[in-house]
Amino acid sequence: MGEITIQLAKAAIAVALGLNSSFDLDQALKTYPELRKNGAAFVTLTTGAHDQLRGCIGSLSAYQPLYKDIIANAQSAALRDPRFKPLSLEELNKIKVEVSILSEPKPLAYSSTKDLKTKIRPDIDGVVLEYNGYRATYLPQVWEQLPHFDSFFSSLCQKAGLPADCLEKHPDIQTYQATKYKEQ
Repeated sequence: MGEITIQLAKAAIAVALGLNSSFDLDQALKTYPELRKNGAAFVTLTTGAHDQLRGCIGSLSAYQPLYKDIIANAQSAALRDPRFKPLSLEELNKIKVEVSILSEPKPLAYSSTKDLKTKIRPDIDGVVLEYNGYRATYLPQVWEQLPHFDSFFSSLCQKAGLPADCLEKHPDIQTYQATKYKEQ
């Protein structure tokens, strides 16, 4: 199913940029009926030899058919990620697309930062951190760039708009896993 999710995301971006796409959605839905089931996906765009982030938007909860979630998030990652300018036509052939299909986030009970450290599984768990109306997530693959618990969580706290030491305030933590499909 991986290749079809990449093709779908790329076609959605092309259409959003005003290009025609030969992607056959009806055929894809017949061949891969799981795309019709509700699902949550993140679409990540990278560029360059070092796969620099170029856009990343997604859903944490499965509230619509997976194919619709992939289409919406691919287009948003290309055109509406507030960290980047909208993708240009010239950049289209220079990006790589990654689609991550998420499991449903589950609350993780912990008593202290030390306890949390024993329950989090680097490279496996994606993490949602929430405190006082502030919220952020990192996909499991972010562990590749931030492999140490302390740097991962201080960065996640800051992404949420909180101080780097926000774990001291005992924020709510949820974990999820992702099946990742990456364009080669």
